[in-house]
Amino acid sequence: MIIGLVKEIKNHEYRVGLTPSCAAAYRSAGHRVLVEKGAGEGSGFEDKEYTEAGAEIIPDAAKVWAEAEMLVKVKEPIASEYKYLREGLILYTYLHLAADKALTDALLGAKVCGVAYETISDAHGGLPCLAPMSLIAGRMAVAEGAKYLQKTYGGRGVLLAGVPGVERGRVTIIGGGTVGTEACKIAVGLGADVSILDVSIARLAYIDELFGSRVQTLYSTPVNIGKSIANADVVVGAVLIPGKKAPKLVAKADLALMKKGSVLVDVAVDQGGCFETTKATTHMDPVFIVDGVVHYCVANMPGAVARTSTIALTNSTLTLGLSIANKGLSAAVSENEHLRSGVNTYKGYCTFEGVAESFGLEYKNISELLK
Repeated sequence: MIIGLVKEIKNHEYRVGLTPSCAAAYRSAGHRVLVEKGAGEGSGFEDKEYTEAGAEIIPDAAKVWAEAEMLVKVKEPIASEYKYLREGLILYTYLHLAADKALTDALLGAKVCGVAYETISDAHGGLPCLAPMSLIAGRMAVAEGAKYLQKTYGGRGVLLAGVPGVERGRVTIIGGGTVGTEACKIAVGLGADVSILDVSIARLAYIDELFGSRVQTLYSTPVNIGKSIANADVVVGAVLIPGKKAPKLVAKADLALMKKGSVLVDVAVDQGGCFETTKATTHMDPVFIVDGVVHYCVANMPGAVARTSTIALTNSTLTLGLSIANKGLSAAVSENEHLRSGVNTYKGYCTFEGVAESFGLEYKNISELLK
């Protein structure tokens, strides 16, 4: 198979879909690897490293898109890349379609086979290709919240760790999955007063066992959310429903409950966000203020730590990518139910139920289409 790798062109996105060692793995399996010139530079990988791994350096993205049978990316194609979409192309990347009607329509119209990292499952009910970025985003969320809590950025001017004789800052985390748990680790490590909410008693029990008296666990209800955000200096939105839009758990009216200069960090922004006032921002212009509350809603947070993120991501995507390349997509997903859950679009059909529900599209079971 011809494997393509292009430079990410989303605003301040420095990650790359394949490291040189990944390129070498595809070459060792007998595949041809085309790499756009400079594709890996944002993550610290030079063209020479890719050529040494057996890849071919291509001067422009258009040629890579045109020749690749499977294109491996990090982020979803943006509007300027829609012209490259074509029938038969396998697109292996994060897609987050439930919050992006335009991209969904583009993939369906071009009959692209879209395999989304974020909906690939595993035997334990986890999301192995999403988990490393969730881990990184969770750890970054509290750090970014602490930064924008500074008065120079419009925040309250509170140090989360406090100092002797001064109360600590308060962090509320909505969602106790991977993002929430990792955010909790950093908040506790900073010395903040931390509360975390979730609808799973089993998950809250796990978090209670993990952190003990250093964290207040609460069952997630509108009343508990309201009380928690009213007391918080930083609120981290860490809610995920795989493949679906995130639920809006903090309404615009709720901002009136919050302290002026407090900070909302919405890690669910890729799935539409869990705050009603969320709108996607970039690393270049990361925050905005609504009703006195600072909002940090960067849609590609891990892109700021590109080398760490790239290596962590490709560690989880390489094996499945090789399976697609070695067997072909149809055979690979027929044999692997977990990879099958990653197929969101297939030859003009919407094959992920959550995406179909979001836009009122007809849903087709991928297993039926493969018969």
